[in-house]
Amino acid sequence: MGDSKEAGAEAPPAGAAARGRLSLLSQGDSEEPSAQGSALFLGGSEVKSRAVVKYSSAPPRTAFARLEEKTDLKLPPANWLRESARLGPAGTTILGNSKKSKPFSSFGMAYDFIDSVGNDVDVVSDSENIKKLLKIPYSKSHVSMAVHRIGRTLLLDELDIQELFMRSSQTGDWTWLKEFYQRLIDQKWQRKKKSKEHWYQKAILSKFLYYSINGDGAAQPVPSAAEQQEPSSSDQTNDSDGASWPAPFEMPSSVSEDPSASSQGLKNDFVRNILWTFEDIHMLVGSNMPIFGGGRYPAVSLRLRDNNKPINVLTGIDYWLDNLICNVPELVMCFHVNGIVQKYEMIKTEEIPNLENSNFSTKVIKDIAQNILSFLKSNCTKEGHTYWLFKASGSDIVKLYDLTTLCEETEDKYQNPFTMPVAILLYKVACNMMMKKNQNKKHYGTIRTLLLNCVRLLDKSRHPQIIASANYMLSELFQLDEPKKEENSESPLNENSDESYSEEEEEMPDSDENGSYSTGSDPSDDNKAVAVIKSVGELSVPEKYKSIHQIRPSCAFPVCHDTEERCRLVLSYVLEGLKSVDSSIKKESDLPAADPNTPIPLKYEDESAGGGPEGLEKQMALFLDKMGSLQKGNYSSQSGMIPGSWQHKMKLQLILKSSKAYYVLSDAAMSLQKYGRALRYIKLALQSHDTYCCLCTNMLSEVLLFLSQYLTLCGDIQLMLAQNANNRAAHLEEFNYQTKEDQEILHSLHRESSCQGFAWATDLSTDLESQLSVSCKCYEAANEILQFSDLKSQNPEHYVQVLKRMGNIRNEIGVFYMNQAAALQSERVVSKSVSTTEQQLWKKSFSCFEKGIHNFESIDDATNAALLLCNTGRLMRICAQAHCGAGDEFKREFSPEEGLYYNKAVDYYLKALRSLGTRDIHPAVWDSVNWELSTTYFTMATLQQDYAPLSRKAQEQIEKEVSEAMMKSLKHCDVDSVSARQPLCQYRAATIHHRLASMYHSCLRNQVGDEHLRKQHRVLADLHYSKAVKLFQLLKDAPCELLRVQLERVAFAEFQMTSQNSNVGKLKTLSGALDTMVRTKHAFQLIREELVEEFAQPKSQETTPAADSSPSLNREEVIKLLSIFESRLSLLLLQSIKLLSSTKKKTSSNLEEDVVLKTNKQIYSQLLRATANKTASLSERIDILVHLLDQLARGGGGAVQ
Repeated sequence: MGDSKEAGAEAPPAGAAARGRLSLLSQGDSEEPSAQGSALFLGGSEVKSRAVVKYSSAPPRTAFARLEEKTDLKLPPANWLRESARLGPAGTTILGNSKKSKPFSSFGMAYDFIDSVGNDVDVVSDSENIKKLLKIPYSKSHVSMAVHRIGRTLLLDELDIQELFMRSSQTGDWTWLKEFYQRLIDQKWQRKKKSKEHWYQKAILSKFLYYSINGDGAAQPVPSAAEQQEPSSSDQTNDSDGASWPAPFEMPSSVSEDPSASSQGLKNDFVRNILWTFEDIHMLVGSNMPIFGGGRYPAVSLRLRDNNKPINVLTGIDYWLDNLICNVPELVMCFHVNGIVQKYEMIKTEEIPNLENSNFSTKVIKDIAQNILSFLKSNCTKEGHTYWLFKASGSDIVKLYDLTTLCEETEDKYQNPFTMPVAILLYKVACNMMMKKNQNKKHYGTIRTLLLNCVRLLDKSRHPQIIASANYMLSELFQLDEPKKEENSESPLNENSDESYSEEEEEMPDSDENGSYSTGSDPSDDNKAVAVIKSVGELSVPEKYKSIHQIRPSCAFPVCHDTEERCRLVLSYVLEGLKSVDSSIKKESDLPAADPNTPIPLKYEDESAGGGPEGLEKQMALFLDKMGSLQKGNYSSQSGMIPGSWQHKMKLQLILKSSKAYYVLSDAAMSLQKYGRALRYIKLALQSHDTYCCLCTNMLSEVLLFLSQYLTLCGDIQLMLAQNANNRAAHLEEFNYQTKEDQEILHSLHRESSCQGFAWATDLSTDLESQLSVSCKCYEAANEILQFSDLKSQNPEHYVQVLKRMGNIRNEIGVFYMNQAAALQSERVVSKSVSTTEQQLWKKSFSCFEKGIHNFESIDDATNAALLLCNTGRLMRICAQAHCGAGDEFKREFSPEEGLYYNKAVDYYLKALRSLGTRDIHPAVWDSVNWELSTTYFTMATLQQDYAPLSRKAQEQIEKEVSEAMMKSLKHCDVDSVSARQPLCQYRAATIHHRLASMYHSCLRNQVGDEHLRKQHRVLADLHYSKAVKLFQLLKDAPCELLRVQLERVAFAEFQMTSQNSNVGKLKTLSGALDTMVRTKHAFQLIREELVEEFAQPKSQETTPAADSSPSLNREEVIKLLSIFESRLSLLLLQSIKLLSSTKKKTSSNLEEDVVLKTNKQIYSQLLRATANKTASLSERIDILVHLLDQLARGGGGAVQ
């Protein structure tokens, strides 16, 4: 309100008055303009004064009527005592019909200019009080003022002791203060009546002002009642005086809407509210002084003086300060003798301090102002307390008492009538600071202190609305969704954060320099005073009472070390607010058996309360019906709250805040893996939200979004509980624990609702399937809520998260059912047919996977969609395995059902690859899908090869299908990329080549006829054998496989040799077979190394086997292969010797053949002796073979060209 005007007022217009003169106001202004700041040079010393009119109700200024000489002011003018806009309340105030300064006048101004209070302004008061304070060293009059502190602002009000004690005699209020006053200050107190002369002077002045605005100068008779009002005023206290002191102060029900109700004396009655800066002191001052203007004198104040009485210092200070405060540059003085007008005189404001008989130093006035303010700043330290600044008439001692502390010693601590206005002002200042969104965070400590002091002042039973609202605002100060700031750690959490000062800070450390604040031995002082000024003369000494404290040090905002501590603080304020609301709701049928100290039992059953997933469906349907009805605005409260009442509005806000706090607590517990605690908190959050839904008449989309978030988190918790079943006892204990605070909040919720709307989502079950189903239903409910009010498009990120979680939980449930089916399959031994239970599990699993894939595809999540397609492929493989004949293995054939499901699995894996598109999107998933696809092809080919369906298909067709499947498996088996899976891929590829080679070998052996086809099979068999050998040689942990392949290659060579007729051809084939034998040396070396490792391991690690060592060697298989190898080598050497010997007889001697023959004979001889030795160990036999193979390699191995 005042900011824009003030800003405009501070910018001086072009041609403004030069420094050293007051700027004049233009003629005919519609209201009091905002005056420019002016620097006055008075008596050689400069005093800075600047006044800005924040508000004015005065009419446009007009010139005063200059009365003719000899006008008799004793005669009343015709308009006397009639209401005049030009005089405002000035005419009647001067006469005494209304109090000069109402006891709550500063509060009325503070309510109107709430922006200034606590922050920018040092003092808020009536101008009369300001003048009285600044005249203390010059005056013998008594001073009695109430002082209150709000932030850095002091509120000053007149505390009329005479009137208070008169009231105390009639009503019994303020008895404690009257007794205190009589005991310590004035034992013989009695009402002092004002003299007739006082009332005569008041009447003369009033008539003069009315003449000055009337203008005709004619004296006219007035009604006798008005004439008799003057003496009657001196005898009794009029009604308006009494009405200005309500006690004890009680607020109407609409306090939060209109706390400044005029009926309570809190109205801003001043004609002008002025922001007056005097030196460095900023004051918000109320003034009713009439200002006249027009013609030669745009702005003047009008005064009446008795020509026989010279002007004194007190009057001069009075006139000077009035003009400074109102920024009036000139004073018009009218002199009279016995009521007869004599003359007028014009005096400039800056000349007033130099008038004859009224000389005073403006510099001293400045020092007095600074000293008084510093004294009050240093001692009025407690916000919300009422301080009493008192100086007895004729005394030089000024004392400051803390009336709140004195009042608390009495039986009724709420007797102080200032309590309520102070509390309301604290509340309003805090509200105002909260509303400033852009800067309020830095003021959170201040706001919290204001609100805590407000709550402390009020009686809970009398003012539940303000207490509830203040507690709600306190809870709003803590940002639940933000981590604590780093800078907060610099200000530690102090226990006295409720007070801006600790008791030690209130003491002035240097009493000698700053005036004695202790009573000492001076009998005139008493130990009840907070501080004492021993002599008013001290106030004139520059900086005698220099304040060493800020009016408010930065109030430390409590540092919450973690999220739980922050949320617990919030919930403590929410609980206090709920208690205030509940206490104000009068209902006969209140819950009789509910006791906040008795825990409300939390349901816990071994099995799902709703009878499993089927029961959940019904509960979900009921929940969604309820959500739909909320859109229509249904309302149901058990406590009887009226919709739209303050209780209803406040309880809604508090309940919503509690649900948010519990949600944040649950999220924090979730991150700490305290899943039982997390479920308890999310249950409380959902119970709060359920109550909110019951009370709410118009559900906001923001609140629906909260509910969706709560259900999403609840789904997360239920899923984690399902995945951590091994720690169920600890989770159950955490879930059932309840704090007293939680019980009391739940008690308040139960006043409005049964809180069972989300029971289906928050029960802790021991059944894994039930937990997964509940988790899924939570996500589904969260998704359904997003369909309301178009929340899906407004919150796309949350929507994506919900769908991701739905896809994930459906994958989890699908895997759960799939694993159950696999377990049933493994248990089925005798029965060949697939059970109905297995088929039902397949259907459930497939349905979950299908829905999950749809969820991920709807948000374009290709990676997760591919993973679910991969799992669906795995399900198809399990279905295929279930259709394997479990009876007679000898008669078993690869069934059509197996082929159908394996082909479906292949389709799903291919879909997964298409979903991913390229390997770059997610290499790990791509590789995993490729591996599974390769495995499926490989398994299908292996089964067809091992259990050939010869009853349905021809051998050639089966071989073709096996070959195609093996090649496809090989295609998706990446042997080149370096990864953890590379050895597996190499082993798979080697096995595929081995199986293909064996198949072609078998075909060649069994086939008769087509020579071209036989040749093709021979080439393919040889090719695949060589590839298998190469791949097995890359692996260190497959020596037996390598040995077997090599032996098969030897057998293949032997088979070829049977069809050869010439000795040369046979000798060549035989030589190749022996070369193959030589190449098995690598396999034997690997076997020997493993045997050595096995022999050394028990010695070094007798108790602890190597966890990461390769699988132990199959000794039986090694011995079997070794025996075959020895026999084949022996046979090959024997055939070689025979062929070479026969060739030598037929042909001339060949030196090379002779060497080979000799070598082969030696090796054959050694081999026979070695095999004859049955006592040799496995390692010894291997060593001999390696040695013989070395000899064979060196001797040429019978190779003949």
